[in-house]
Amino acid sequence: MHMNIKLFYFARLKETLKYSTEELALPTEISTILQLKAFLAKRGDVWGEMLMSKLKVRAAINHELVDDKATISDGDEVAFFPPVTGG
Repeated sequence: MHMNIKLFYFARLKETLKYSTEELALPTEISTILQLKAFLAKRGDVWGEMLMSKLKVRAAINHELVDDKATISDGDEVAFFPPVTGG
């Protein structure tokens, strides 16, 4: 059993990961943003650096900004943004 979600990557994440969007079937044990980041980080070094480092990647579920404890549901759209820089 799994959940189907759609992922979106923006700005530096999109450029570095070479993905802008993807459909993903998540194992049922992945239910939060933090678990999703850890799951994606297993894809390789650059994924881990971008999603699990000190960068503080922000996430949104269905166009609403959320924290890492937010719960993902079947059919959700999840977007990842690099931290906002500048003054």
